[in-house]
Amino acid sequence: MEASIKADEKHLASDLCVKTSVPDSSAPVVACFNKKQFTCDICGKEFSQNCHLNEHFLTHTKENPFSCDVCGKNFSLKQQLKSHFLTHLNEKLYSCHICFKEFSQKGYLNKHFRTHTNERPYSCDVCFKEFSQKCHLKSHLDTHSNEKPYSCDVCHKGFTRKSS
Repeated sequence: MEASIKADEKHLASDLCVKTSVPDSSAPVVACFNKKQFTCDICGKEFSQNCHLNEHFLTHTKENPFSCDVCGKNFSLKQQLKSHFLTHLNEKLYSCHICFKEFSQKGYLNKHFRTHTNERPYSCDVCFKEFSQKCHLKSHLDTHSNEKPYSCDVCHKGFTRKSS
């Protein structure tokens, strides 16, 4: 009996389920709320709500509908814009204990800290080059594609990056 209860507890914890009682019944009912039923056709990432899948899809289309009112930088996700906006505030709550550079968000401090440790957690599946930041890997991946969506207005030469 005790092993059965522990197995049930494991199931509840792993699937974010809750036990509830149904009126006029003494038996508890298990209801699961975190079923991931929406899958991205491009990368296979799963979501529990269709609206989250739709928002995620913008990361693949390179659409950036969310624009910063301060600097004009565009983002594919609303949450990215909210995080970015904190960089315009003068509050620098996080400080690097090595070089004392200050940051508005802990995540930015963590990214910065990799410059001191030379940690490169992101690697290219094609050439195995390693990067300290995910955005640098994403930019690098374009070099393996023959696609050149950006072109010079003067000579019309094609480029993989807008900044080239």
